[in-house]
Order: sequence, then C-alpha cells, then structure tokens
Amino acid sequence: MSRIFTTSVASVYPHYVTKVEKKGRTKAELNEVITWLTGYDDAQLQKHLDEETSFEDFFASADLNPNASLITGSVCGVRVQDVEDPLMQKIRYLDKLVDELAKGKAMDKVLRS
Repeated sequence: MSRIFTTSVASVYPHYVTKVEKKGRTKAELNEVITWLTGYDDAQLQKHLDEETSFEDFFASADLNPNASLITGSVCGVRVQDVEDPLMQKIRYLDKLVDELAKGKAMDKVLRS
C-alpha cells in the first residue's frame, strides 16, 4: 500500500493551493475542480479537510464524476489512464486536474465540459 493512501488530504491541500495561486488561479477554482471530481460540495470538502481525512477515506466516500475517465496525460511521468490501482488512479486524476489548473488551462477544458 502506498504511503499517499494514508496521508491526509488536509496535509496536501495547502500545496495544491500554493501551486495554483502561484500561477494566478484561485482557491475557489481549486475547490471547483475538487468538487467536480469528487461530488463533494464546499461544506463537505471543508469537513474532510478539518477532519484530516486520508486520501483512502476521502475517495472511498466520494461520488466520482462519470467523466473522470476523460482525464488523460502524465503526472510525474506516469500516464493517469494507465494506473492500475483504482485509488491511486483517483489520486492521479486529482493531481492532473490541479496541474492543468495551474498551467492556465480554461476551466471548461479542465472540467471536461
């Protein structure tokens, strides 16, 4: 089992915020991306952050967007569509969305609309 599975989302979230804000995007846009992927609303997302939910539990209770399979490309040299472990793939989906947001991609493209 990968160490990231037991890592809290709250411990990584500030790094996501920093990454997108450095590139001129907002925390609200980051939350919109996370909401799109997981189905959580802002209050539910905040609850997971406050409770320091692990990535494993975070994605176990998420209602993954049906279009998540449209997320393709590489994160750290790993093609997200080729990741075999379902949980790791969901984490990579999130990483890829954060990367796209930080790179200035239009929100409708990031959200696969």
